[in-house]
Amino acid sequence: ANRLPIKNCVVDTSYRNTAYTFMKKQVREGRQCYVICPMVEESEQLEVENVLDYAAMLQEEMGEGIVVSCLHGRMRQAEKDDIMERFGRCEIQILVSTTVIEVGIDVPNATVMMIENAERFGLAQLHQLRGRVGRGKHQSYCIFMSGSKAKETRERLNILNESNDGFKIASEDLRLRGPGDLFG
Repeated sequence: ANRLPIKNCVVDTSYRNTAYTFMKKQVREGRQCYVICPMVEESEQLEVENVLDYAAMLQEEMGEGIVVSCLHGRMRQAEKDDIMERFGRCEIQILVSTTVIEVGIDVPNATVMMIENAERFGLAQLHQLRGRVGRGKHQSYCIFMSGSKAKETRERLNILNESNDGFKIASEDLRLRGPGDLFG
């Protein structure tokens, strides 16, 4: 009932260091952060961020006082559960993950969601991911990081920037992508 609306921003990769500084500030204030990457590991075909390399790089960037961990769908269930329990107890401050955290997780202390390569996700999925923050009494933020310079991509992501209303976002997604083929 007392939730504050999530503050959103759509940025390009030049904003990354500013985002890291912001995340460090949030962690110093006792908050936690999610970082979403589209892939588990590096791909020769795609130039997108991956969970394993990103978590290692981010741990180095954040320093010793901040615990960064990773989570992805290829892990055994017991390992995923352990990481989520540790994140829930604030033993992990930054969780780098694939979309496996899209549903079922309630960590009121998590106030930052940074989504790398946001242009690679659908609007409904981005809205669902954003819903992992903003569950507590503190102001929450969602940073949509895009590697694309295309005008259409920017316009599509700005729909999320302008609204936290899931119905409006779904309507715009339908308008942009069309209804699909029911029998296809």
